[in-house]
Amino acid sequence: MRLGILASGNLGCSVLKYLRDKYDVVFVMTDKNSLSIINLCEEYNFPYYSGNPRKGRSKEFIQGKKIDVLVSVNYLFIIEEDLIKLPEKLAFNIHGSLLPKYRGRTPHVWAIINNEKVTGITAHIIDSGCDTGDIIEQIEVEIDVNDTGATILKKYEKLYIPLIDSVLLKVKDNKLQFISQDTEKASFFGKRNPEDGKINWEWQKERIWNWVRAQAHPYPGAFAYYHTEKVIIDEICFVDHTFNYEMPNGLILCSEPLKVKTPNGVIEIKKIRNQQKNFIVGDLLN
Repeated sequence: MRLGILASGNLGCSVLKYLRDKYDVVFVMTDKNSLSIINLCEEYNFPYYSGNPRKGRSKEFIQGKKIDVLVSVNYLFIIEEDLIKLPEKLAFNIHGSLLPKYRGRTPHVWAIINNEKVTGITAHIIDSGCDTGDIIEQIEVEIDVNDTGATILKKYEKLYIPLIDSVLLKVKDNKLQFISQDTEKASFFGKRNPEDGKINWEWQKERIWNWVRAQAHPYPGAFAYYHTEKVIIDEICFVDHTFNYEMPNGLILCSEPLKVKTPNGVIEIKKIRNQQKNFIVGDLLN
């Protein structure tokens, strides 16, 4: 089976390594920062295109390339009609949520932030919308209480290849079946930037907990400011500690270990990514 691969990052590289041994990889498209994929393409002489392919930029590259299936894995760019129409049999993507919920970017991070207990991955047809194509197959993944964005991705990594294999087997056996997405149940969450990680100390402690673990290392991280210095926080826990409801939220109640007041309880900050500050009781994190 002839494949075109759209892939980015370590996850995309792992999938490409697997597919190269089972299928005829006709070409690869990636972003300029996915050096592991670029190096792999050069090692195996795969024709590749690095960069944004939109608005016809990849026209010359894809011209004359015949493929049966287009596979998109963790690809950074929106896919346009020229690529969607390229394969003879199927263009599909693996999305990191149980569509139609959590369309958009970094869905697993948003799922943790929103206190979901289940997430998953979906193989779906690529169409002109954003994660709106018919569903081919889904796998559910539990979100454990201590999961972070990184640990959820580790769970995903074990499931991507079996899901891709399942879809490609269905293509081979002509057994594909599609389920239309229920737009009444759809949700969309946009791209997250590092500056979006600021903690609001008016949030209840449970939301702060989810906020921190969703963005923990190696993600950019949840953060607050101590005076003018940025404090990136990778781990917290709930603790029993006396406080008065009328105290301002974000108030430092104890410096060693660092304990901070929220509207409905006290959290202990267990892990700070950047250099340790000299916190003073009575000061505020903001």
